[in-house]
Amino acid sequence: MTGARTAASVTCLGCGCACDDLEVQVRDGRIVDISPTCRVGRAWFGDGLVPDAITRGGSAATLEQAIEEAAQVLAAAAGRTMVYLGPDLSTQAQRAALAIADLLRAQVDTATSRPAAAGLLAAQRRGRAAATLGEIRNRADVVLFWAVDPRARYPRFFSRFIDAAGTHVPAGRGGRRVVSVTVGADRGPSGGDLELTFSTEEEITALSIMRATVLGNPLGELPSNLQQAASAAALLKEAKYAAIVHEAEPGGEQPDPLRAEGLIALAQALNGPTRAALSTLRSGGNRSGAESALTWQTGYPMAVDFSEGFPRYTPDRRALDRPGEAAAMLVAGSSVELSPEVAAALGRIPVVVIGPRASRTSFATRVAIDTGVAGIHEGGTAYRTDDIPLPLRPPLPGARSAAETLHALLAALQGGRKP
Repeated sequence: MTGARTAASVTCLGCGCACDDLEVQVRDGRIVDISPTCRVGRAWFGDGLVPDAITRGGSAATLEQAIEEAAQVLAAAAGRTMVYLGPDLSTQAQRAALAIADLLRAQVDTATSRPAAAGLLAAQRRGRAAATLGEIRNRADVVLFWAVDPRARYPRFFSRFIDAAGTHVPAGRGGRRVVSVTVGADRGPSGGDLELTFSTEEEITALSIMRATVLGNPLGELPSNLQQAASAAALLKEAKYAAIVHEAEPGGEQPDPLRAEGLIALAQALNGPTRAALSTLRSGGNRSGAESALTWQTGYPMAVDFSEGFPRYTPDRRALDRPGEAAAMLVAGSSVELSPEVAAALGRIPVVVIGPRASRTSFATRVAIDTGVAGIHEGGTAYRTDDIPLPLRPPLPGARSAAETLHALLAALQGGRKP
């Protein structure tokens, strides 16, 4: 492909904001620039070039040979197979992978099942007061950032949803009060109207104090540092619409597992004296889409076990925590999120990888089929951090799509003897 062109209204899956207003400049078959400028988006798109290899047993093969080998390997391990949904897949590809898992009576896990598990389980226990990012932009006049600075991993979050004018907040940032909370090493954004700092040991106590303040419960005498929590809660309580923003998948140490439960409880308490929502930031690559697809296919967002012939929910026994128990594995999507421990265990079982850069995995594969990246080479649907589905408009063509390849594998499995 030669010449230059601009692809408009492109959706970027570099982070969970899934900005769908990008213009991508392509020249001679490569991505050369994106607009608006975003360092995370620029790194995710790169130049758009990905490997285009198909291997079987480490040697080059045709697509038909690779599909046939993959079907044989996975069918032989039916009932003891693991299916991993990695990032950079469209929802259509995820759905095909889940159909394969159902057929193989496999255990299914996702790229986010471990870091996001605490929040998912807390929401299942308590429910969750949520909102779309558009509603937060249009209505929220007080925004609390709890132990997260979106500028680090979600560079356009402020410009799109906090600084921008909303229907009920026409002044944008000038009409909002921002509360920034730092917990240990997890820093809140600078420039807040109220900035609070708590140690990791004080975090859950601070959340409890804020909830008690909102509910009007007496507090008694508080240490000077924790008095900040009561002040922040009073500010939230005075809001016409309060939003609490936090990170579900922190890049460093895992936070206290009770953080998510405390934030959910605070948002629910605020929905008495005012209106409030909890906004959960998620990483990119359509990770939220994997949970959505699992939920509307099985009823569960992660850790699904088909081994009994029907979906069971096993969050306390996630397949990725026990990779050595599987007899074979299908990795659908990117494998870069797999931990070194899991990758080492995969060296002892046959693995089929179908997805972007499959031929460049850090572990041995029985079959590897490179595909395009959802959003760059492959269309379909992806989910934003607030579970809003968005169309993908790829700026580049791809040699093959993950969705079509996974459907071909499903057809091969269905065409043979049923597992």
